[in-house]
Amino acid sequence: MKKRRLLGDLISYVLLAALALYSVFPFVWMMLSALKPREEIRVRVPRLTIDRPTLDNFRSVLFDHGFVQYIRNSLFVSAVACLLALVVATFAGYVFSRFFRRRSVRNTNFFMLVSQMIPGVLLLVPLYITMRNLGLLESPVSLILAYTTFVIPMCTFMLSSAFDSIPISLEEAAEIDGCGKVQALRRVILPIMRPSIISVGLYAFINAWNEFMFGYIFISQDRYRTITPAIMLFKGANSIDWGGLMAASVIAVLPVALVFLFLQRFFMAGMMSGAVKG
Repeated sequence: MKKRRLLGDLISYVLLAALALYSVFPFVWMMLSALKPREEIRVRVPRLTIDRPTLDNFRSVLFDHGFVQYIRNSLFVSAVACLLALVVATFAGYVFSRFFRRRSVRNTNFFMLVSQMIPGVLLLVPLYITMRNLGLLESPVSLILAYTTFVIPMCTFMLSSAFDSIPISLEEAAEIDGCGKVQALRRVILPIMRPSIISVGLYAFINAWNEFMFGYIFISQDRYRTITPAIMLFKGANSIDWGGLMAASVIAVLPVALVFLFLQRFFMAGMMSGAVKG
């Protein structure tokens, strides 16, 4: 039995290592390509080694192509969309959890669930017409509204599940001590919900940061362009600047990877908080 257990562990670790290598290799290749000069990128046989590493691709992306401004735009849009989604989803998740027996709450829950089944590309034309009629095209407000709208249902479901795991007796005790519903939510429930709120905020931020379609359609001016659609600037009709493309991709991925790395424990705790009730 001991040998079988060791053999099973060995196979598991080998498969996990192979899966990790398969997942990390595209980013490693992207990073290596970003550090290569043009002549090494265009060699007939690709290599993992770099003869003359250079930072010219990153320098060109950040300063010559204005990616510093695109990063600021993405940070602003993603942060505002994240905060708005958290505010709406927190109150909506609380209502879904505590008042789920009401017909209006059940109907709202159903329609939000149905909205998640509709691909975003099907709503692109109606949203474009709506934003045009409101005069919001070529404005970060259009992206903030679109991103917030699309992440609110999932954020609400995640927070509703987390609220279900918190006993209602805590709120009743707070109300006996003189707290109202809002005070009990702010002083008692939300501190317990911190890991879940951080994980949901991280989900909303990453979703807004990585979104391409709406940012590419709604914004065409450089001063409002976000970083994901800006990567398309390195793809021309007849040629592709692979060094700039890889450097821009690394710059787009790195902030999200760092944020996820530092907040990973909150993300996992938030994802597991609603798994067990009571």
